[in-house]
Amino acid sequence: MDTRDSGVPPRYLVGRPRGHYCAGMELRGLLVATALPYREDLSVDLDRYAEHVRWLADNGCDGVVPNGSLGEYQVLEPAERAAVVETAVAAAPPGFAVVPGVSAYGAREAARWAQQAAEAGCPAVMLLPPNGYRADRDAVVAHFRAVAAVGLPVMAYNNPIDTKVDLTPALLERLYGEGLIVAVKEFSGDVRRAYEIAERVPGLDLFAGSDDVVLEMALAGAVGWVAGVPNALPRRSVALWRAACAGDVATALPLYRALHPLLRWDSRTEFVQVFKLAMEEVGRYGGPCRPPRAPLDPAAEAAVREAVARALSPRILPHPTPPAQRGGAPAAVSAAGG
Repeated sequence: MDTRDSGVPPRYLVGRPRGHYCAGMELRGLLVATALPYREDLSVDLDRYAEHVRWLADNGCDGVVPNGSLGEYQVLEPAERAAVVETAVAAAPPGFAVVPGVSAYGAREAARWAQQAAEAGCPAVMLLPPNGYRADRDAVVAHFRAVAAVGLPVMAYNNPIDTKVDLTPALLERLYGEGLIVAVKEFSGDVRRAYEIAERVPGLDLFAGSDDVVLEMALAGAVGWVAGVPNALPRRSVALWRAACAGDVATALPLYRALHPLLRWDSRTEFVQVFKLAMEEVGRYGGPCRPPRAPLDPAAEAAVREAVARALSPRILPHPTPPAQRGGAPAAVSAAGG
């Protein structure tokens, strides 16, 4: 029985806070911020992307977040960006969430992308604050108000490193109090935020956003993880997430230590190139990036290869939710299964 389709919570989630239901789907679990495959001529390879979405589902992930920073949304043409969302929705099996990023410089454009997501059948969207300038609190609230008006539930994305706008617990309380958000992807790297958010906004669902603090965030009560590493290593990431959610530190910690050299790249400028190289290292297609992202230098390449090799060293645990139960063949326990 696939517990996500039956409404019965998996064992590893019993006793944990429940996520919000969006279009009949519970918004929680491991959502992969997907890398986007380009051909050598830098055109978008939608067939490869569809296969990647299916592969992540077959390896136990709970959903995908297309058109995030890892998906290079900033360099996509409008038709390409829309096609990525439509491709993900078409490829997703039942119960597998597609929560696209709808971030843009202004609220009008972000709202248009939220409308496109609604028309494509997505259950929710993820939204940064205005990212063209350092917006004040009233401007941030107005931005989220415009996107929430489309009608889809919104996961706020707090990334003060890149946007220079910090969605503090107090500001999240205001956004949630106005009914503008249901969740937050917390990327500040400050685990203390998890506790303050829970105190100030107990109804707001917390998602770990920085890969390298996911264990601490899970133990602090996060209901989900928006992650980059599963693009290359989904099964190890799922095993880590589920053990952490269950409070099984004895299982989670060895996986976390093995993955951490790779997880740490998630907060670095080169993270897109890094995760695409990691995909290549495990036998998947990562492919090039569009400019202005340049290839990694030799030292960074060597460090990433070493990090992937270390991540692959522990024996992977048996998968708790067999992919065959969703209609796909079980993935082999191998590097390609992550």
